[in-house]
Amino acid sequence: MKDKSLGSRLFDALNCVLLFIVAMCTLLPFIYIVSGSLTDPAEFLAHPLLLFPTKFSLAGYQYIFSSNIIFKSLLVTIFITVAGTFVNLLFTTLMAYPLSRKDLDGRRTIMLLVTFSMLFSGGMIPTFLIVKWLGLLDSYWALLLPNAISAFNLIVMRNFFQQVPEGLEEAAKIDGCNDLRILWQIVLPLSLPALATFTLFYAVGHWNSFFHAVLYINDNMKWPVQVWLRQIVILSQGGAGDSTAFDSSYIVPPAQIVKMAVIVVSTLPILCVYPFLQRHFAKGALIGSVKG
Repeated sequence: MKDKSLGSRLFDALNCVLLFIVAMCTLLPFIYIVSGSLTDPAEFLAHPLLLFPTKFSLAGYQYIFSSNIIFKSLLVTIFITVAGTFVNLLFTTLMAYPLSRKDLDGRRTIMLLVTFSMLFSGGMIPTFLIVKWLGLLDSYWALLLPNAISAFNLIVMRNFFQQVPEGLEEAAKIDGCNDLRILWQIVLPLSLPALATFTLFYAVGHWNSFFHAVLYINDNMKWPVQVWLRQIVILSQGGAGDSTAFDSSYIVPPAQIVKMAVIVVSTLPILCVYPFLQRHFAKGALIGSVKG
């Protein structure tokens, strides 16, 4: 193998340095958040920018989990994330596959309407009125159905389906398969990278969402964990929040420590999903977006 020239080696070294700097810019804030959430309150107040504390404390996490409502809200969030992701994938797949077929009448008109919805929407108040008119208030369906299909994800998945060779589908039809069987036994197994990518997109969206629950869910026992974590941050800052589920005699840690602990609690569970889908993520996002 021919040795690299001096310019090539310098270029590689510069790339490595730049990538290391970018990696540190990404990693250091997360390290600071985790270490800050574990820092003793007195040491944190004395040295708020300390990256590696000498005195550790779980005061922020003890305050967050001082009420059993957090564990219940975690189960609610897990249910919403799993059920919502299933609904999203089901509706997106069932709409994207027909739109990927060239023999579908009105395909261009439907795609025009889908694209139009990416640019313009009815807004918060009309959406709320529709949810209320359908009787979905205080129901988990209010968190699942209004955003059942993402227009962007639908277009990317449609493009992915269009790349499945037509010869496979024609051979399946000759063998007597109908469209649903072709979708289930041929198209979906070939689309695992795209499905994994959109599973991640939808799951992260459901896990991080709290505004829809604030709008549509009045019963605080049905709130997902993100809403309760928001309440905890408000209470730690002395604001007006729902404190009925927490022990009023509990000593509240500094608000900044509570914020950091909230970030860790809300981020860590969904972060654990990434390693299982990472190998499909880049392939699914790229393949489905290069063909219009």
